[in-house]
Amino acid sequence: MLCDRKVILGNTVKDRVIAIRKALGLTQRTISKGIYVSQSYYANIEQGSRPLNDRVVALLCSQYGVSKDYLLNGTGDMFSGNLADIQLNQLLEIFDKLNPLFRNYILLQVKSLYEVQKQQGESLKPTKKSKKP
Repeated sequence: MLCDRKVILGNTVKDRVIAIRKALGLTQRTISKGIYVSQSYYANIEQGSRPLNDRVVALLCSQYGVSKDYLLNGTGDMFSGNLADIQLNQLLEIFDKLNPLFRNYILLQVKSLYEVQKQQGESLKPTKKSKKP
């Protein structure tokens, strides 16, 4: 998952929910599974036809490291922790559940991608979080 830290801050809760999903690089289907709701339920949240309930707020914050203040009020940072650490934890949870053959395949693919990135001369450092103006 790639994180675009330059997502424009939304004025409404639904705008912020969309911005969070896009910053995480997730589809509606993926994020809805992560917070244990149907895709249609989640889509209704993004459309503004269904309000966020306490359970969904808690799950977005715990599963994806979203800042509750940002989500509900639009204040502060979008994520409460280091997003790279949050993503790594999610990756490790999934990786632990994989068959050993798939684990080896994933490792080979990641190593290959890393080599391609080095050859292309792209920065290997994560992007820094942009500050709000």
